[in-house]
Amino acid sequence: MTTIFGKIIKGEIPCEKVFENENIFAFKDIAPAAPVHILILPKKEIPNIQSLGPEDYPLLGEIIGVAQKLAKEFGVEKGYRLLTNNGPESGQTIFHLHFHLIGGKRLSDDLG
Repeated sequence: MTTIFGKIIKGEIPCEKVFENENIFAFKDIAPAAPVHILILPKKEIPNIQSLGPEDYPLLGEIIGVAQKLAKEFGVEKGYRLLTNNGPESGQTIFHLHFHLIGGKRLSDDLG
C-alpha cells in the first residue's frame, strides 16, 4: 500500500523537497505549525515507529543526522522539536513513519 508520502517520494505528488539521499526524504509541510516545519521520513514504507524492526534501526540514526543538518541549514539549531506520532490515538493520520522538525518560534509546552 502506498501512502501519500510514498507518492511524494516517487514524484507523483509535488512537494518542496529540502533533502534526499538513498534512504531518507525530507520536505516542507504544506500546513506548517511554525516558520520551520519539515517532514523527515525513510523512503522505506514503515507504518509507524512501533513497526520498526531491528534491521530498520540504522534509519533512526540517519534521520537524526538529517534533522541536525536541516536544523542548522534553516537556522533553528538552538531550539527545535523533533517528534513523531505512533498510531491513531497519538494523532497519526498518515501511516508512513515520519518525523516533524518544528522550529523558528517559541514552542508551547502543550503537546495535547
